[in-house]
Amino acid sequence: MKLATAEQVKELDRQAVEEWKIPSADLMEQAAEGLRDAALELLAPKKPGRCRAAVLCGSGNNGGDGIAAARLLFLAGVKVRVFLAGSYDKLTPDALEMTGRLSECGIRLETWAPDSAEQRSWILHSDLLLDAIFGVGLSREIAPESAFGAAVALLNDAPGIVLAADLASGVDADTGKIMGMAVHADRTVTFTLPKIGQFSGAGGVCSGEVTVQDIGIPAKLVRELICPVQTVDADFVRHSLPKRKTDGHKGTFGKLLVIGGSTGYTGAPYLTAAAAERSGCGLVYLGVPESIWSVEAGRCAGPMPFPLPEKKGLTSYKALQIIEEKLAGCSALALGPGLGRSDETAKLVCALLRQTEKPVILDADGINALSGHIDVLDARRGRVTVLTPHDGEFARLGGDLRSGDRVGAARAFAAEHGCTLVLKGHHTLTASPEGNVLVNTTGNSGLAKGGSGDVLTGVIAGLLCQGAPPVLSAACGVWLHGRAGDLGAKELTEYAVVPSDVLGLLPAAFRSVVSA
Repeated sequence: MKLATAEQVKELDRQAVEEWKIPSADLMEQAAEGLRDAALELLAPKKPGRCRAAVLCGSGNNGGDGIAAARLLFLAGVKVRVFLAGSYDKLTPDALEMTGRLSECGIRLETWAPDSAEQRSWILHSDLLLDAIFGVGLSREIAPESAFGAAVALLNDAPGIVLAADLASGVDADTGKIMGMAVHADRTVTFTLPKIGQFSGAGGVCSGEVTVQDIGIPAKLVRELICPVQTVDADFVRHSLPKRKTDGHKGTFGKLLVIGGSTGYTGAPYLTAAAAERSGCGLVYLGVPESIWSVEAGRCAGPMPFPLPEKKGLTSYKALQIIEEKLAGCSALALGPGLGRSDETAKLVCALLRQTEKPVILDADGINALSGHIDVLDARRGRVTVLTPHDGEFARLGGDLRSGDRVGAARAFAAEHGCTLVLKGHHTLTASPEGNVLVNTTGNSGLAKGGSGDVLTGVIAGLLCQGAPPVLSAACGVWLHGRAGDLGAKELTEYAVVPSDVLGLLPAAFRSVVSA
């Protein structure tokens, strides 16, 4: 699904009105219908006829959407009041038109008075709160001491269900950055196309569940819009997974070499190797320090562990030649899970990255080894390198997230260093060297546990070994990993699901997109 910028959706609106001659009030009315339908769905358990709603509006067209929705909610039997957190004199023509239609129903547009105990009481005791204060046009921060700030704060304090019109007020549509403060919506009905900021950073949290409402923009305009940022869903994964040959054998589906593990970190390499096997890889070799080899050998049924020279519990640089000889017969290298950190392991990682032409999936301490050695990554431009950092590891690589623009930071890093970047977190991002970004839509807080990333690395590596392009291997791997986590959370709760559960549920995750 395409994710649009604020300018893109504004341009679609302009083309629809000026070039296709669609009345802008008609677009607003269809937007309001989507808000009404969502509101009634949310209120259904409480019976809408017994419910009351508070609509907080701004003076722009987003406010007009809210005013129109208030009228439709009233006609559906909901007791509704509408508060204008802005200037009546600045209402747009369409918002004025909707205000007139509202008044014909006997409902007036009330000026929002933050100090009014009566207004605050109505809002605090409403079953539904409709946020229509700001849309995609917000360009300044919301000051807490302003009337807008008071409205946002009250919406966040109120116990009712919060529904946002197009975009939760205070969220930057393009980045997900919070503009001073923002409404925390339970659900957002966004118009025409979802926005990047609804799936990135803090904006992804504030938006709640996002649904898309067609407001009558010609389908041709939407179809032809070029969006370098898109979401990954089940259909995307279904059509992107590498095909399995009926007459294939172990070699057909690739051979993966996993290098990792150290004293005290024996689980990580096993999880990676087992996840790669679960994801369809034909053969998985696992190189670990000799002191933990017996542990891994006892765990592994399918993956084949072998010992490597070590120094103080960590793989030694002396293992380089052994690894290179084993890698020569493999399709890809997964490097880093549980590897540990030392000057010697960093030297080993950098040497492997410099010398091998094979695709490399770099995780955990493999990524940390590049800190201060980013030139090693740059030298691999033209070869396949997939990095899977969390925010801290990304920062150690020189990535900059201080602006709050995760998508922009991921795109810039992948393009600058010629790699595929998997920036882990809420709505994990997969960025390609060409500047495209795929945003994940699965996963939950149950995955925020040690070992989850090791499983993810294995899934990505397994798909890559089967011939899937690196960006699709990464994006599909992230989705499937998150899907397994969602299945685990449903069965075990987000508190109790652990990485071994996620590993065990990978077959069910694949089954959800692959027919038997």
